[in-house]
Amino acid sequence: MIRVLARKNGDVSVLDCGGEVDLHSSTRLREALVRETNDHVPALLVNLTDVSYIDSSGIATLLEGLQLSKKAQTRLGLYGLRKNALDVLKLARLETVFAIFETEQEAVEKVTEP
Repeated sequence: MIRVLARKNGDVSVLDCGGEVDLHSSTRLREALVRETNDHVPALLVNLTDVSYIDSSGIATLLEGLQLSKKAQTRLGLYGLRKNALDVLKLARLETVFAIFETEQEAVEKVTEP
């Protein structure tokens, strides 16, 4: 099961995720991504630091969030990926599709750059 908590870091919305993102729980992440992009925030970060597992449906949800963010003209970034999550992105050849950062500080600085 995944937990998703939304918070603000200045003008940036952050979704703190924890647990497993799989077929059964990815809908919670999707709902949060839809809600945040519908709020037309300038930037949205997905914190995956506490995500212990992500499968292809979780990756598909992140891709959908990326599409939604582009439509809403919101910059989307991911940070805190564990090795297994990064490996899944690399396997799908998506590590260059997403803006991926190590830390929240780096992500906030880079995602808000003009």
